Amino acid sequence: MLKTEQSPPFVAQKLFGIYKKRRSFLATAMWIAGGRMERQVKDGRVMVRFEGAGRALIAGALAMALQAGAAAAQTSSQQGLDRGQYIPSIWVDPDGCEHWVMDDGAEGFMTPHVNRQGIPVCREGRVCALVRSDQFFATDSATISAEGRDSLRAFFRQSDARAFVITGHTDSDASDAYNMRLSLARANTVAGIARAAGVSVSDVRGLGERNPIASNATADGKARNRRVEITCIG
Repeated sequence: MLKTEQSPPFVAQKLFGIYKKRRSFLATAMWIAGGRMERQVKDGRVMVRFEGAGRALIAGALAMALQAGAAAAQTSSQQGLDRGQYIPSIWVDPDGCEHWVMDDGAEGFMTPHVNRQGIPVCREGRVCALVRSDQFFATDSATISAEGRDSLRAFFRQSDARAFVITGHTDSDASDAYNMRLSLARANTVAGIARAAGVSVSDVRGLGERNPIASNATADGKARNRRVEITCIG
C-alpha cells in the first residue's frame, strides 16, 4: 500500500566526488568570466565562494553539472566510499535550500537556479509518499507488481506537484555496494512509472542504508528502512 506523507521534513544524503575533479576547471572559468573562486575556513569547514562578474554563471554551472552528473557522481563516489576516501552529506535549510558538503569541507548549493545577483533560488520539497519495499517489491528485486504500478500511476496523476525526487533506501543487510545498487534500481523503477504517468522527475537517488528512519537492530526497524521516498517539489 502506498503511504502518503503530509509534512515531514525533506532530509536526504547524496554523493558528490565529481566536484573534486572539476575544481581546477571552475577556478579557470571564474578567471575567464572576470571573477574568482575563494575558499574560506569557517567553523572548521572550508567555504567555497564565487565572487565578481562570473558569480551567477559559475554558481549555476556548478549546480547544473552536479545534478546532470548525478549518476556518474554516485558511481565514482561509491568507489571513493569503498576506499574510505569521501565523507559526503547533504542537508536542507528550513527555506528548502539543499546544501552539499564534500569530505574536505567544501560547501555549496544544490539548486541550478540563481537570481541576477547569483544568489540561489531554492526549491521547496517534502516527502509526500512512502513506498514500502516489502509491499511493492519482492526480496532482492526492483520489479513492481501490476497492482503496485497501478497504485503509483494513480498517485502521480492525481498529484499537483511540479516535479518529484525519487529516493531509494534499504536496511543494513548485505554489503554497502549491493544496497546502493538495489536502492537506486528500485528508485529508478518508481521514477519510470512516474515518467510514464506524464509527470516530471527532477532527480533519482539511491542511498542504500545511509539514511535509516528506524533501528536496523530489529526486524520491524529493518522493514521500515526498506522504502522508496517520493518527494514533491513545488
